[in-house]
Amino acid sequence: MSQVTIESVLQEERVFEPPAELAAGARIGSMAAYRELVERIEADPDAFWGEQAREQLHWFEPFHTVLDWSNPPFARWFEGGTTNLAYNCLDRHLDGPRAEKTALIWEGEPGDSRHFTYRDLHGEVCRAANALKALGIGKGDLVALYMPMVPEAAIAMLACARIGAPHSVVFGGFSAEALRDRLIDGGVKAVITADGGFRKDKPVALKPAVDRALADGACPTVEHVLVVRRTEQPTAMEPGRDRWWHELVEVQSADCPAEPMASEDRLFVLYTSGSTGKPKGVVHTTAGYNLWAHLTFQWIFDLRDDDVHWCTADVGWITGHSYIVYGPLSNGATTVMYEGAPRPSKPGAFWEVIEKHKVTLFYTAPTAIRAFMKSGREVPDHYDMSTLRILGTVGEPINPEAWMWYREVIGHGRCPIIDTWWQTETGGVMISPLPGATPTKPGSATLPLPGIAADVVDNEGHSVGVDEGGYLAVRRPWPGMMRTVHGDPERFRRSYWEHITGDDGRPLYFAGDGARRDADGYYWVMGRVDDVISVSGHRLGSMEIESALVSHPAVAEAAVVGRPDDLKGEGIVAFVTLQAGVDGSEALGVELRRHVGTEIGPIARPDEIRFSDALPKTRSGKIMRRILRALAAGEEVSGDTSTLEDRSVLDALRV
Repeated sequence: MSQVTIESVLQEERVFEPPAELAAGARIGSMAAYRELVERIEADPDAFWGEQAREQLHWFEPFHTVLDWSNPPFARWFEGGTTNLAYNCLDRHLDGPRAEKTALIWEGEPGDSRHFTYRDLHGEVCRAANALKALGIGKGDLVALYMPMVPEAAIAMLACARIGAPHSVVFGGFSAEALRDRLIDGGVKAVITADGGFRKDKPVALKPAVDRALADGACPTVEHVLVVRRTEQPTAMEPGRDRWWHELVEVQSADCPAEPMASEDRLFVLYTSGSTGKPKGVVHTTAGYNLWAHLTFQWIFDLRDDDVHWCTADVGWITGHSYIVYGPLSNGATTVMYEGAPRPSKPGAFWEVIEKHKVTLFYTAPTAIRAFMKSGREVPDHYDMSTLRILGTVGEPINPEAWMWYREVIGHGRCPIIDTWWQTETGGVMISPLPGATPTKPGSATLPLPGIAADVVDNEGHSVGVDEGGYLAVRRPWPGMMRTVHGDPERFRRSYWEHITGDDGRPLYFAGDGARRDADGYYWVMGRVDDVISVSGHRLGSMEIESALVSHPAVAEAAVVGRPDDLKGEGIVAFVTLQAGVDGSEALGVELRRHVGTEIGPIARPDEIRFSDALPKTRSGKIMRRILRALAAGEEVSGDTSTLEDRSVLDALRV
């Protein structure tokens, strides 16, 4: 791997202290308390993690070893113990007042709502678990979920965990071909899907994609397909293979004892898709993942008993696993699921959900925030969002100007912004402010969570200096870390652990991101190392150029990529979406190039500005930069584009 040195000259001087009232009652209420906890863990990590696991989780059998790190990078946590994630999310809340507390609020796109208490949800999960057993699904059998955002998606995940059948949730926006690849790689035994879901005011079919994926015996291990009725679309059902959820599940008993699971038993396999190569099946196991999702949810949202938490992700992504389902329910919180999305017919869809359900903790993507910025504050100002207490961001680094808009327009200057950095592979948040303790800086994920030995290093694993760019790495194992790549442990080693070796000769976990650390120790994630642009020997982070562009009042969103340049190595191409009512022009392009030169320096000035009404994004909101790189270089777009939200955007950019 070649050395990365990312030049960083974009400065951010604004600092916001935690609100005094929030800090006064916070779980971790000061930087002194944060540092004390960090020092305690560093002094004896096994003692801390062992104590937390015993206190925070239910165990059928106690563990005897906290961490076995004798064969890195293959960690084993809480050996000897048996537990069950569904039990931790449901059963242990039933002996007391939480039994009748709302566990799950579901809001359908057409406006239908459902509420489940912990007792209700427990009964639904037990019925679904018994239905899976009736199909012959048992401990160790992999079950795929290809679902819309309906309660049955969460119920099915918990039902799988209850009987010890690991699940593999495949995002409902993936194509039949992408689904087939994942079913084959996992050796899936059953698929749970739906006739369809609602998306931007229209029913979108899902079951036909499952049928195409299974056609001609392509997935010979799949024996059963269980179908939730949601949209009432005509749906072909294959006799002997396909069953309706409502016909099978509703007749089952609401009593299903949770299967004791060894700490290192597989909990789920979640596939990450890259631009090349087959998707990686990230494997998470039972106890360590449970503890990390549980603790991080407590810490980063300063959880209180009356909080209503809403994470806008899809359960097809790790964010939905950890912060819609498992983290909140393990803590006995109230969690919100929403089927829809902001759309022309309902631009205030998110704010309506917050007002209607009195959401206190809101967690969404920077991409969504920038989309809201584009249409101004008129829409959000129409809604009462005074219940909001903490605002979080997830999925990619957030530009400082988007951070400020979020703080001022949505949080009215009173809600701390929790900018979180983590990955599918990490299981939960790794770097984040603590809302009652950490002074925040727009655009910075701030400090590692207690117990996370993060660092910014060079090729040799040495820490780099203040504001020097390098690799974002983690020096020690943590409970929520992925255990392997499904069916390919060498790929796990090769992909994450062979790039950098620490001073002690042990491998470091390399996240694939570039970062810098400022004089206060705050981390500034600068994007994927693959997104670094090399201009005349200067290595520039695309994130900082994008932040400079978004800081201009005419710009709503920007994506910056490199293209081959015979003279400079790479040139900089910026794809820019403008604020509502602003028209792109040659003069504005010149002004934006000058603005970047002023904000960062002449070396970062884009060679070309391309104006676009929209950028190519996945349905989860991430900009597909590899598509933009191909377009900037004048190449044909290749690779999997099945998650592209709107193909017309691609056609418009080609013009």
